[in-house]
Amino acid sequence: MADAKVIPFGEEPRTKRRGRRSPAPGRTKRAASLTPVPAPRPESGGRPESEEPATPVEGPPQEGGGGWERKVAHGLNFLRRRITGDYEVDDFGFDKELTDQVVMSALRPFYEKYFRVEVRGIENIPEKGAALVVANHSGTLPVDGLMLQVAVHDHHPAGRDLRMLAADLVFMLPGINEISRKLGHTLACAEDAQQLLERGEVVGVMPEGFKGIGKPFSERYKLQRFGRGGFVSTALRAGAPIVPCSIVGAEEIYPMLGNSRTVARLFGFPYFPLTPTWPWLGPLGLVPLPTKWTIQFGEPIPTDGYPAEAADDPMLMFNLTDQVRETIQHTLYKLLVQRRSVFF
Repeated sequence: MADAKVIPFGEEPRTKRRGRRSPAPGRTKRAASLTPVPAPRPESGGRPESEEPATPVEGPPQEGGGGWERKVAHGLNFLRRRITGDYEVDDFGFDKELTDQVVMSALRPFYEKYFRVEVRGIENIPEKGAALVVANHSGTLPVDGLMLQVAVHDHHPAGRDLRMLAADLVFMLPGINEISRKLGHTLACAEDAQQLLERGEVVGVMPEGFKGIGKPFSERYKLQRFGRGGFVSTALRAGAPIVPCSIVGAEEIYPMLGNSRTVARLFGFPYFPLTPTWPWLGPLGLVPLPTKWTIQFGEPIPTDGYPAEAADDPMLMFNLTDQVRETIQHTLYKLLVQRRSVFF
């Protein structure tokens, strides 16, 4: 499918605005205006005997009819391309058309209406060129990664796409694997991240991994270890700026009160959460709480001023990793102090 191409939507002809009266049948508007009009006669009340009053003709509704027609046409064109394979994906499986028109449209109601996400500092992501967005991870299920993608997609002035690095487990689950690839996710390894950054993409990483997303509710907003700083090494090799990102609100959507390690080992999961609603309410327990979110992007940390061998300096990687982690943690505390309520 890598050699397929996207066929742009065809433009629908614009509907001309029609007036309240239309020319007589068989005439154009110009011809009608050039036709001599007989002089009015007193007995006809000022109207020629040969003419009858014109009946007003209502034109089609401009907003409703034309808009729906275009939407239907676009939808049919989209389905045709999906069926015939006339769309493109990149080497990692990213399907931009499907992401823009289907996935983002499905996620946007949760983003805007349910979690009411507030975005700050989006201008800290460069308008072009590579960047590495490093964010905290929480919430029992990786909903924060999806909302982060919507934030960049919808609010960045250049409409950039965030390419998330995901854990191995994501690409082992049937169905989840395919949709993650379509969304632009790729394996959280140095090789894939390096290749994306060299292409000038915006890459997102959550270094806490399962330690962050699966931590108990009592440790909310306390950052876990950021691994060995591999993301710093990748950014140094590509010369890409590191943009710290702090997410408040995701910790409370599934308050994790316990962890059934036996069930987790049985299914091969890193943890099996026990929340106030899951698994006691069955599928209803998967409904997240409608918390109020804030996503703040901090000032970028440049990496292009370091020499080429800096990527192999363990002390430098440790210092930069600690700087990014402390920036995110400090911003989290600041946002929590400013927050009025978990839900408002």
